[in-house]
Amino acid sequence: MDLGDASDTGAGETGGTPRRRLETVAGLFGIADEHPAAGLKVTVADKPPEPELRAHIPEIDPAYQFDPEATLALIAGFEHNRRVMLQGAHGTGKSTHVEQVAARLNWPLVRVNLDGHLTRADLVGRDAIVVKDGRQITEFQEGMLPWALRRPVALMFDEFDAGRPDVMFVIHRVLERDGRFTLLDQNEVIDPHPRFRLFATTNTVGLGDTSGLYRGTNVLNQAQIDRWNVVAHLDYLAPEVELNVVIGQVPDIGVKTGRAGGPSGAELVAAMIEVAAMTRTGFSAGDVSTLMSPRTVISWAENTVTFGDVAAAFRLSFVNKCDDAEKPIALEYFQRVFGD
Repeated sequence: MDLGDASDTGAGETGGTPRRRLETVAGLFGIADEHPAAGLKVTVADKPPEPELRAHIPEIDPAYQFDPEATLALIAGFEHNRRVMLQGAHGTGKSTHVEQVAARLNWPLVRVNLDGHLTRADLVGRDAIVVKDGRQITEFQEGMLPWALRRPVALMFDEFDAGRPDVMFVIHRVLERDGRFTLLDQNEVIDPHPRFRLFATTNTVGLGDTSGLYRGTNVLNQAQIDRWNVVAHLDYLAPEVELNVVIGQVPDIGVKTGRAGGPSGAELVAAMIEVAAMTRTGFSAGDVSTLMSPRTVISWAENTVTFGDVAAAFRLSFVNKCDDAEKPIALEYFQRVFGD
């Protein structure tokens, strides 16, 4: 059964309804042809005509590597209005994954970080003093949630398990099946736009942090967790996939390695990824409090090209971010792979 539920409407941007086309999951997201879902169809709409919405469509990263299971979960969210939560460790690229799916679907995406400083008023709105016709008056200014509900956009809550309780109960209202939101300040009920979508990224699954690795996360109301229709897990990239990502982002790697007759670009990046895997294992075991994400590996590769020295680039890209007590551990990881 196709994931898509629409075809080309024949209406252009001036017709009120954006033109849509069907693409295969394999063609749009690079999912391997042998994957069972490769031939499934997904709907891609033209970019919206409104400048404010176009500005919210993420840029496409042509080298991005999609995780099949997480991608299918997100497609279900976009295509069938499922509430999707994407859970995974730090540095796995959860937010980027949602952004890149939205980018290929031409779907405007608004990203809100629940960093503990976001208040209910930020989300819902507040009274503000404005000047109209030369007079100061008090007027209600809508927050991000009512703004998004009225428009064909996807709203993504980053660091969902770090949100304040008063904010979480506001979100609780829009997780119902109909998603209607009562704006008490204005005595108004907002019906979501038919193309409004809701996503969240989180390090935990609402059970709190028992490992000490994600300080600041909270135990979430299980009644709210139950309202997320789909919960997908995103892990770190497989080494061979991460290798392709880094080489795609830094094609000049291997040109300058700081050593005569040094390793090829692919060999050098493979060694970098091996070091990164050690930091991730050490992070999970509690040995270090900082790990190397794929983004850090890319920075390391870029700095290697810039400085021509893989060891110096490692210090500048990662070691100097570590706690002083943990720097010897990071340097030991490097020495295990690269030697002296």
